Amino acid sequence: MDNSSGVGVLDKAVLVLNALEAGPASLAQLVQSTGLARPTAHRLAVALEHYRLVGRDTRGRFILGSRLAELAAAAGEDRLLAIAGPVLAHLRDSTGESAQLYRRQGDVRVCVAAAERASGLRDTVPVGSALPMTAGSAAQALLAWEEPDRLHRGLRGAKFIAATLASVRRRGWAQSAGERESGVASVSAPIRGPSGRVVAAVSVSGPIERLGRAPGRLHAAAVVKAAERITEALRRAG
Repeated sequence: MDNSSGVGVLDKAVLVLNALEAGPASLAQLVQSTGLARPTAHRLAVALEHYRLVGRDTRGRFILGSRLAELAAAAGEDRLLAIAGPVLAHLRDSTGESAQLYRRQGDVRVCVAAAERASGLRDTVPVGSALPMTAGSAAQALLAWEEPDRLHRGLRGAKFIAATLASVRRRGWAQSAGERESGVASVSAPIRGPSGRVVAAVSVSGPIERLGRAPGRLHAAAVVKAAERITEALRRAG
C-alpha cells in the first residue's frame, strides 16, 4: 500500500519524525532507519530542528522537539495529560504525598503534570522540570522496559544497575531513597500506551523521614493502581 502524500519533501520529513519516535538517533542511525541519503536526512533534520519539531539531546543526537508537545496541548489532543490529572489528584489524596507524571525526552525525564500536597513537608517538582534519567525511581520505571541496547546505554553513569531494573520489571514498580536528591524518596510505576509500550511513569515522592528507605512498602500498591488506571484509559481512548 502506498502511504505517500504525493509531496516528496513532506513524506521524507515524516520519515525522520517517525524514526525519532523510537528514541534518540545519530545521523547515521537516521539514515539507516529512514533509507534516506545522508545529505537528505541531515538537511531535513536540521530544517525540522529550526522549527523545534526536532531537537538534540546532551550527546548531540536528534530527538523529537518540544514544539510537538506544544501543538498537541494546543489542539487538546494530549490524552495522557487529560486522563492523568484526576488520577494524580486521587493518588496524592490517598497517599498524602506529592504525585508526578514523567515523560522521557532523550537523556532526561520531564515532569509534565503534578499534584502537590497542600501543606507540610513536600517534594515539589515543578511542571516542566527536566530531571536526569540516571537516578530516581521514575527514571528506573521509564528505562526498565526499553530495548536491550537502549537499556544498556541508559545504565552508563546511572546510580542504579541492571539488577535493579530486573527487579523493577519483575514486580512492576520502582523505588528509590536519596538516589536523585538527598533526603527524598519516591515510588514509580510505568504507564503504557495502546501499543503496550511504556510512554510515561507516575510517581509519589516525599521526605525519607516519612516514606522511609523502602517507600514501596507504603505506596507501591497505590502507585501501581494509578498507573493501571491511566493505562486502561489510554487503551480505551486509543
